Amino acid sequence: MANTLLMPKATAVWLVDNTALSFEQIAQFCGLHPLEVKAIADGESAQGIKGMDPIMTGQLTRDEIARGEKDSNHRLKLSDPKVRVPESKRKGPRYTPLSKRQDRPNAILWLVRNHPELKDAQIARLVGTTKSTIEQIRERRHWNSANLQPMDPVTLGLTSQIDLDMEVNRASRGREQAQPVAGDTLLPAALTERLTPAPEKPKDEDQELDANAVFAKLSALKSKDKKEDGEEE
Repeated sequence: MANTLLMPKATAVWLVDNTALSFEQIAQFCGLHPLEVKAIADGESAQGIKGMDPIMTGQLTRDEIARGEKDSNHRLKLSDPKVRVPESKRKGPRYTPLSKRQDRPNAILWLVRNHPELKDAQIARLVGTTKSTIEQIRERRHWNSANLQPMDPVTLGLTSQIDLDMEVNRASRGREQAQPVAGDTLLPAALTERLTPAPEKPKDEDQELDANAVFAKLSALKSKDKKEDGEEE
């Protein structure tokens, strides 16, 4: 990564206010025009910018400033950074090692069969292939279709489980959840309570007989028998 000055205009403001460096030296160090540095010194430019100390950020040393103040022809040198920030990688198709490229068709077949929700662009990102190859394998038009065997791309080392899960979740996010088939689910509790008959109360086999009722019934039978005998006579 190229070593560049952070916040050049703010650094120029600080150098103008805190050093005796010439406008040309500050302009050369900060990548500005000398007239722009002069405008900063005259208060015509960068009025709302707070100066940033390049010594505190480790981009310039006091000795380097002192050498520049003594010699107007001295060109300030940017200090080497203590921490290297890696360059961001350019986005592009995933690189697949030559030793694993022969396994890509098997991985594509596995993804097509086990994750039909994945789009071709997602499969291409996972295993580093092209949409035309995916279509050929999906439609069994690939030159080696007869010998292909579905194999997990994570096991093959073509992608990581995290990347695979992320793509699957992203593809499933917009899909409607499958509706349950009638008869495969339980009825709501309120409905089952209405459909279930109330349990019969168990009869109390030890229930005591009402003696008065029994005697009254016997008396009624006896009086009926006497009445019938009287009528027969």
